[in-house]
Amino acid sequence: MKILFSTGEVHPFSKTGGLADVSASLPKAITKLGHQIKVITPMYRTCKKWFDQMEYLGEVNIEMGKFHQNAKYFTLNHEGTDHIFVQNDYYFDRETFYGHHDDAERYVFFNKAVLEFVRTSKFKPDIIHINDWQSGLIPFFIDEKYRHLKEFKNIKTLLSIHNLEYQGAFDQGVDKFFNTHFNYTYIHFDRINFLKAAIMRANAINTVSPNYRDEILTRFFGFTLDGALKARENSLYGILNGIDYEINNPQTDHRLAKNYNQNHFIMGKRVNKKMVLEKLGLVQSEKDAPLVSFIGRLARQKGIDLMKATLEEVIINTNANFILIGSGDHEYENFFRFLENKYRGKVCGYVGFNNDLAHQVYAASDILMMPSLFEPCGLGQMIAMRYGALPVVRETGGLKDTVMPYNKYTNEGVGFSFANYNAHEFKDAVERAIDLYNTNQTAWREMVKRAMREDHSLKRMAQDYVDLYQKIIKGEH
Repeated sequence: MKILFSTGEVHPFSKTGGLADVSASLPKAITKLGHQIKVITPMYRTCKKWFDQMEYLGEVNIEMGKFHQNAKYFTLNHEGTDHIFVQNDYYFDRETFYGHHDDAERYVFFNKAVLEFVRTSKFKPDIIHINDWQSGLIPFFIDEKYRHLKEFKNIKTLLSIHNLEYQGAFDQGVDKFFNTHFNYTYIHFDRINFLKAAIMRANAINTVSPNYRDEILTRFFGFTLDGALKARENSLYGILNGIDYEINNPQTDHRLAKNYNQNHFIMGKRVNKKMVLEKLGLVQSEKDAPLVSFIGRLARQKGIDLMKATLEEVIINTNANFILIGSGDHEYENFFRFLENKYRGKVCGYVGFNNDLAHQVYAASDILMMPSLFEPCGLGQMIAMRYGALPVVRETGGLKDTVMPYNKYTNEGVGFSFANYNAHEFKDAVERAIDLYNTNQTAWREMVKRAMREDHSLKRMAQDYVDLYQKIIKGEH
């Protein structure tokens, strides 16, 4: 099977969020299953670090309204996966990837360049896997401009929605770059909406967790596109993201003070906790105290408001230490700084992101907080469980799919959860976790062992996508 994977960003070449991580890990895992996959992405300024290693493939002129823009194609094999870079310095040689006045024009160009690559290259995919709004016009352009060509006659498309909140919505007039007749496919509330076009025209759609798939059909989680999604409900699937077990492995992670595995983790986590507490200036009590962490983007979506309402009370009333790592909204950054200054020695508020430190904190932590307002999938809870830190999550999206809550009567569960976006429920869940750690180490260690044994591997995720590709190609979706 041949797959072209179209994405707005891919690690390590470009990254603003989780899309880049999935765009790196999923194609690599699909390649290992024996399929041929190429990743196609814009050549941003950050990609030029690898330019000397790239091979020139060719170029075409792309029709953009009344004008033409040149697209050059370069290829680079990275970690066993072929990457195709679309170069046009006028559109992509900039300090940042998104947030420009001409974003709509830039990504119309990219969508057309993807299809021109298919038309002009020897690589003829069975399916084009598009991701989020940045590739959202590809199914529409295939239908309107390319389907009559023999190489496009049987090509299918899959849209993966990683976060429905980001839709690529622009003022009308942008369609002057489409070079197609006007069509309501891409109109949503009098604006041009790239993601809506993809929802309506892709052969099938998936979200990054089964529960999020159901949630986005509702008004609250649908971000005004629930109607369009309901119209395609029979072609809408949920596939849970996975994490790279080669990178996220406490047994081999070179960043850790001591490596460990699911069968021998007590001493390993103790040594890592000691190292991290010393490194960040937190006081170590004589009795082993639980370490509670947060690692993530500082945005409303991540539930920081619940932490603002309750965390200080938990700090005062429990023996736990806290490490809070993240950057984003200045109000939330200042909250982290405030807690560290007021409770110095018990709280570390690290504003920014350091990947090595993040891994060390996962290994050192006993509890990870993820009280998200919504969470399409979430990777943090999977990484935490892999490293033996039990997650406290809100029952939403992929968090609900991956974290079975602790049940003391049946001795089941791999973490703690709460149902409603409510500060008191969140506080209660965190305190229940701390209390169990302090009062029942036998139950705690059994739960850690269960959590570390959970299978959230890339191989499992890749197989789910391959199964869906085959279903789409056969027309069985």
